[in-house]
This record gives sequence, structure tokens and C-alpha cells, in this order.
Amino acid sequence: MRNTTLTFKIASEPDELEQIYKLNYRTFVEEIPQHRQNENGSLVDKFDNENTYIVAKNEDEVVGMVAVRANRPFSLDLKVNDLDRYMPHSANPCEVRLLSVITEYRSTRVFYQLIDFLVSYCLEKGYNLVLISGTDRQIKLYKRMGFEPFGPMVGSEEAMFQPMYLTKEKFETTTKAFKKMMIRKSKPTKNLNFLPGPVPVHESVENAFGKEAISHRSKDFIEEMKEVRLKLCRLVNANDAQVVIGTGTLANDLIAAQLTKIQGKGLILSNGEFGSRLIDHAARFGMDFYTLEKSWNEKISSEEIDDFLEQHPDVTWLWTVHCETSTGYLYDLAKIQPITEKHNVKLCVDACSSVGVVPVDFQNIYLASTVSGKGLSSYPGLAIVFHQKPILPDQRIPRYLDLGQYAMANSIPYTHSSNLIAALHEAVKNVDLDYRTYLAAVVRRNLKNARLKILGDDDYSPGIITIPVPDFISSREVGDQMKAQGIIISYESDYLLKRNWVQLALMGNMSMTEIEKTFTIIQQFIKQVVEQV
Repeated sequence: MRNTTLTFKIASEPDELEQIYKLNYRTFVEEIPQHRQNENGSLVDKFDNENTYIVAKNEDEVVGMVAVRANRPFSLDLKVNDLDRYMPHSANPCEVRLLSVITEYRSTRVFYQLIDFLVSYCLEKGYNLVLISGTDRQIKLYKRMGFEPFGPMVGSEEAMFQPMYLTKEKFETTTKAFKKMMIRKSKPTKNLNFLPGPVPVHESVENAFGKEAISHRSKDFIEEMKEVRLKLCRLVNANDAQVVIGTGTLANDLIAAQLTKIQGKGLILSNGEFGSRLIDHAARFGMDFYTLEKSWNEKISSEEIDDFLEQHPDVTWLWTVHCETSTGYLYDLAKIQPITEKHNVKLCVDACSSVGVVPVDFQNIYLASTVSGKGLSSYPGLAIVFHQKPILPDQRIPRYLDLGQYAMANSIPYTHSSNLIAALHEAVKNVDLDYRTYLAAVVRRNLKNARLKILGDDDYSPGIITIPVPDFISSREVGDQMKAQGIIISYESDYLLKRNWVQLALMGNMSMTEIEKTFTIIQQFIKQVVEQV
């Protein structure tokens, strides 16, 4: 089956109706010989003017449909004598007909979501009983959904149908089981990863990583390292970059070690978990610094930074995160950089969650850190530090934390991983900031349509979307439920559990189809929670 971008709606456009007639013909003439063939390859139902058609569409193509109408006589009135005697006295019936899904979309979520949309429509219209003529090929399925057979079979030898009905009471008692069936059909064949790391990688990155390992002293490796560093610098407009075996924590320790060489005091900004971690990095190195701290998710304005530096002329460096991963808050480096330049302060940035996610310009940034396993959409294991000026080794710094050692050896002073470098090289080629922004806009819109609160607005990072979970449900329960359905979201960090938050990280390789699958499951979960409250 092709990749799908499915929508479910009531048909309203002429093109949709034409496709419905073609699908009717394929199903009820060519597949089930209920009607005669014609030259047009089109079958218009005799109740067409009274039908409401619910359709499933993949982009512009109608891939499934079902018709519903409430006007008497029904088609079953013409096939079953005294139809009313089979129905409860309080029945307000409608008739559902012409259920059809094209072959390649069968055994997928299309059928179940068509019925789900139909159920919602019928309840909205006040119908408390649905009549169908169920094909003898699918009677078992209809019974599982709560339909009850009545009366004799109708039709011809080539196409037999069983009259069946579903009451409102049956709707309600089978809804939960039906939704579970829908979720099971919607569940992806592999887990969908919305973590900030490790992130899902492109197949080409996976293939690059799987190549046979080569020596880090070989000519091929040295050339690939050179090319990777060059591409990374072009991506962020940096003068140089060192690529080290390690994590973002190591990258920030490398920066901290360099800051110990600068005379004067520092200033560290913090309004979340990772700003606090920068403070911890500096404290562990015994550095002399001020902090400008706010509550989580509270904005630190450029005016406040300017005022602080004006009042503290002894500050010679400023260190901040770019994207505060714990909330998605995005510091405006374009405003901060001119302020630090004005005060002759060296600006250092933890950009672990922003490189590869949003546009960045490190041309006038003293030092900046990032990693392979987040926005660059490769495997974790490589720490990256960008720098503006050449850096020399310094024997006062431990060997592995001496950025100058890496600069002097073209990032290969010690054993390196050809597999991780090959994967990163491939991943950098696939960076698409515009697509990342578009994907985030779709996710934010879907969350808002589902009436879920999210932190921040479009000024926040498109790579991190934070959802405060309502007090009546545990964020751990939400995360566990999503995981059970194959959706891996971020919720197990202590700082998220403490605040009853969950996060969707859009940092790795993912498609719109995967986003749609995810929201099918999220929406069903929300409905179940609401029903339980």
C-alpha cells in the first residue's frame, strides 16, 4: 500500500461524487455482481439525491466510502416484508449502504475510521438504530461490531445479503471494544519515536552506520572527518568544529574547560532544566560567575540581559542554552549576540537541541555545543563544539577535555568511530529546516484541535512540543499508554514527571504519515480518558 495522508469527511465536491460512482461500480458490479455492467464504468445509486456519503481520502483520491440516509422507504423496505415489525417501537432508524474500500486499503485503519466517523454522524443526527444489508462475506465482522441479524437473507445467488441492525444501546456498549479494535489496527508495525534522543534516523543514515568499520588513522577516515566538519560549519556558519566521541554533557564540559582560561566573571542564563545544568557545569569547574535565573518557562528578555551586563562590567563571558529542551523555550540569539558584543562579552551557547532544528548563525559565537543524536538526526555518541578562533592545547586541562588537542589533530587525537562519523556525514546531507517547521505547525494545530494545552507559541522551538497533562491523569500513565500503542514520547525524565508534563520531540526522521498515525491513537486515547472522567 502507498504511503497515505488520510482524511475522513462528508463528500461535498463534484470530483468526490464522480469517484464515489466509480468505486460503486468496481465494488457492486465488478467485484460483487449486484448490478449489470455498463460502458461508463460508473454506478449512481438510486437514492443518490438522498444519500450522505462519508469518504476516506488519500490526498485527492477517494479510497473508501459509505452512504447513510434516513428517508423511507429504505432499500430494505423493498426486500423485507413489514420491516417495522423487526425494529423496536422507539426506533429512529437510518440506513447505511454501499460500504466500500478499494482493495489495497483493506485490512488497514480505513474501514474502522469510516465506521467511527459514521457512528459519530448518526449519534449527532439523533438516529438510535442503523439498518444495513450485510454481505454474507462479512457477517462475522458486523456481528463483532454489535450488528444483529434479522429476517431472511436477501439478494441473488451471486450476491447474498443479511438484513442487520445496530441499536443505540449496542453503539454504547460496543464503543470501547470498537475503539480498541481501531487502535489495534492503527498501531504502527514499529514504534514511532518522539524522543529528544535517541531519534529516528533515515534509512540512508542507518546504512552508512552499518558499513564495515575502518581505522581512525586511515586516509579515508581522515578525509571523511574533514568533510563532515566542513559541512557542519556550513550548516551553522561557523569557522571551525571539533567532533568528539561523547554526549552533549561532554561537549559542554569541553566549553567549560575553555572558559576557565578567561579572566573575569561569567553570566549564565537559566529558565529550565538545561540552563540549571550549565550552572552545574560551571560550578564543578570552580568558575566564578553570576546567574540570571527565572522560573521555568519564564522569559528572560534581551533588555534584562543588557541591564545586567551594564551593571556588572566584570562579566567577560555569557553562557546560555539556545533551546531549553525541558520546555521548548527558544532564546533569541539574534538579539543576545549584539548585546554581548556591545559589552565585549564572549557568548557561548548550548545548542544541543537546536542545530538541525532551527536556523542558527554561529559566526560571532565564541563557543557552541551540539550533538549527533538530536536535531542532526543521526545516532547518539558524537559531541560537537564549534569555535570562532583557533584553539591551542592547554596542559592545565585534562587531556580528553582539552579542545585544543582536538583542534591540533583535526578532531582525531584519540580513537574515533568511523561508523558514527559515516552516519553523521549522511545525516547532515538530509537536514531540512523548512520541513521541520512545517511538521511542527501541523502537530501544534492537531494538538490545539484536540483541545490540548501546549507550552509557548510559534516562537518556541519546532523540535520540542511540551504538553501539560491535566491534573486528573498522570503523565506517566499517558506515556505508558502511548508506549503500549507503539508511540514513544518523552515523559520519564524526573523534571517532566515532577511537573506532570509530556513532550513530543520532532528532531528525528519522520513522515506526515507517521504523524497522522500518532494522532489517530492520541485522539482515541483522549476520548477514552474523557469518557472515564
